[in-house]
Amino acid sequence: MQDDEDTQDFDERPSKSARKREAAAAQDLGTRLIALKESDLAALNLPERLFDALMLAKRITARGGLARQRQYIGKLMRDIDPVPLEAALDANSHGAKIDAERHKRTETWRARLLTEGPGALDELIKWQPGADRRALQALVDKATGGRVDSATREAASRELFRSLRTLFEASIPR
Repeated sequence: MQDDEDTQDFDERPSKSARKREAAAAQDLGTRLIALKESDLAALNLPERLFDALMLAKRITARGGLARQRQYIGKLMRDIDPVPLEAALDANSHGAKIDAERHKRTETWRARLLTEGPGALDELIKWQPGADRRALQALVDKATGGRVDSATREAASRELFRSLRTLFEASIPR
């Protein structure tokens, strides 16, 4: 009878390979957490020991020391449900992707306005009818003007980018 119970307990335990996969997954999740900004980590409401270990890992520069710290973080991660953390990381990643796409779109429009001139401005006004045509035209002229110094052109180009970003953010429904 005792052998049957031991065999049954053995059959219900995860295999050594499964335990290794789980430990590696926890360590990988910990590595992804290390890459986050401190404010994003604080928003996750992690246990204090894990948060402190992650903050320490950000300061470690030695390769071996960082590897040991990642292993320690992986050990701490075994006691935490990874599903909410994965969801938060995925949401953060999705938000970063959207921000990158917005930045790229804004930069593309700025480049078009600076190189194509009035034709691109006309198209932008069709796409964004609420845009201030005069202000945008003044910034384009200032950024492409040959009579002003390069620092003034660069400042106008940055201001044009900020104006476009504000314009595009205002048009996004919340």
